[in-house]
Amino acid sequence: MELSLTELLARADEEFGRAAAEVESKTQGAEGRLAQAETRHAELLARRERRRRELQQERSLTLQDVGRMTSVLVLPHPDREAAEVRRLRQNLETEATAMQVVIGHERSLGREVYDVHEKNLGYDVVSLDLKSGDLRLIEVKGIGETEGSVMLTPNELRVAQDRRDCYWLYVVTHCGTRPQLREPIRDPARFPWHEVRKVAHYHLSIGELTGGR
Repeated sequence: MELSLTELLARADEEFGRAAAEVESKTQGAEGRLAQAETRHAELLARRERRRRELQQERSLTLQDVGRMTSVLVLPHPDREAAEVRRLRQNLETEATAMQVVIGHERSLGREVYDVHEKNLGYDVVSLDLKSGDLRLIEVKGIGETEGSVMLTPNELRVAQDRRDCYWLYVVTHCGTRPQLREPIRDPARFPWHEVRKVAHYHLSIGELTGGR
């Protein structure tokens, strides 16, 4: 019987845990097996996302003539200088500080920690307790000030919803001064995240205006 993607992902988690334990015990060839487990996990996530998109396309597919419906003009955010919007801009230094704090915190608890933020898996850190087998897929958010907003990308939210058993959100504030790790949040998908959709501009060609007389 063919296994489902959920079952395959569960097996990939187990493979990751075994490989991490072998790396800890310095078993020969363990690092290669750990890299393979990471690659396998990333492939399964990508496969699941492709299947999700295919299903969405099948549900919305209709046969019709192809023609241009409208034109789109992309402009900078109209409120880009507002304090709340500025806080959402990517700040590499803040992100690096937050990652250091989270990785240091997890290692201080005796956990095996892996930085995967460049692999676009929907989370930044993998943290594994070799004794209990507890696995955490951690999304790290850094804020330069005392308070602010955190934002999840569509990919991050999808993974958070799919892996509610082990997905965590770690928020680090005061990254510009004395970084502070807030209380880690398990299963952040349970919160009512607000989808941001804002129309900043409307566009109509001169020809369409004159043609409407």
